[in-house]
Amino acid sequence: MPNKQLVIRRLTCISPFSAVIALGSEMSGGIQDVRAEEIVAIDSESGVRIKTAVGRGGFVKDIYVRGMTMKTMKWAFWMTGNYGSHADNNYDPNALPVIQNINDHDMVAENVTMAARLEGIPGNPFTGICISNVTIELAKKAKKVPWNCTDVAGVSSAVVPQPCELLPDQEPEKRTACNFPEDRLPIDNVQVQMCTYNRKYF
Repeated sequence: MPNKQLVIRRLTCISPFSAVIALGSEMSGGIQDVRAEEIVAIDSESGVRIKTAVGRGGFVKDIYVRGMTMKTMKWAFWMTGNYGSHADNNYDPNALPVIQNINDHDMVAENVTMAARLEGIPGNPFTGICISNVTIELAKKAKKVPWNCTDVAGVSSAVVPQPCELLPDQEPEKRTACNFPEDRLPIDNVQVQMCTYNRKYF
């Protein structure tokens, strides 16, 4: 049974050795429709990370992130299909994961070593990646190549520095905004119950 309709909102995170938002590596049941917004990431390994490998199976799809501010990062975006870790040796080597429809929109970052490391799986690329309206300020000792992309497919628009060729910049009249869904999820309608308690001191 997949994890579906997850909401991450108004989060500030410091994570020097890991990601602020990480999906995987365990995803055999699938992860779908994750919406993250109003995120502040400070001194973290990566802002958004998806990790999987051949033999994991499952899927990560329909991921939407917007309004993220990142300060001092190793990577702003990191996706890998070569995570290489399995719970045991009984996994199916033919089980290929599906990574599809990953949307990042309205983000700023500063002091970043590398804009993105996007590594899909040969013969089974990550598809539907959309990065829009993102400005990444590289660190003084940044990598010479800000984007490293293999076995991925998608588009970009209004992204600085310019993404890799596998995420071509769309012409202005064809640009997409990596639209964030506007419909409300059931969790948005949950009302928090408040209660009070008066304790008598003797």
